[in-house]
Amino acid sequence: MTAESSPSRPGAEHWVPGSASVEELRHAAEACRGCELWQDATQVVFSEGAQGARLMLVGEQPGDREDLSGEPFVGPAGRMLDTALDDAGIARETTYLTNAVKHFRFERRGPRRIHEKPGVAHVNACRPWLDAEVAAVHPAVVVALGATAARAVLGRPVTIGEVRGEPLDAPDWRGVSIVVTVHPSSLLRIRDDADRHAALRAFVADLRAAADLAGVR
Repeated sequence: MTAESSPSRPGAEHWVPGSASVEELRHAAEACRGCELWQDATQVVFSEGAQGARLMLVGEQPGDREDLSGEPFVGPAGRMLDTALDDAGIARETTYLTNAVKHFRFERRGPRRIHEKPGVAHVNACRPWLDAEVAAVHPAVVVALGATAARAVLGRPVTIGEVRGEPLDAPDWRGVSIVVTVHPSSLLRIRDDADRHAALRAFVADLRAAADLAGVR
């Protein structure tokens, strides 16, 4: 059963307003029932950034901190992203930050909520929001942070190592280039300091390349 036909995942297109501004999209997303994830999440976590940003960064989904605050990239991965953006010479406020999936998917273990990767059906159900955001923001470059985001923006699974850092054409968004890189949370899982610093340098290089492509550095 597909995301479109599943009763639990009818797809966000039923809630996405046509030709809407970013603020109108943020407001409309509060009512979205495009998949079942809204039932357990605290709230929708939509985006941060201004309409007209030339650089859009797309992550996987909000985490625990983001779910509680309602803002994207405010937890540990967000702090790692802030470090990388600063090292790359990119002001966070000049970017548009969003996620492929707008609600937090998790597994509850006692009082803790453990991140659970969203399924392909969740990504597909939420894709209309991403299409509407691109239409409203008109970015020059979309940076896909991690494999889930890459699948969402490219519409197909990819191996990050094979396409990382290279400008790709967006299949559905005319005039938009795609740059695929890792998700900042992956750096947090590297235990060796030297390896983590090397991974951070590579991540920063990808962000610099995307910013140069977008003409924002």
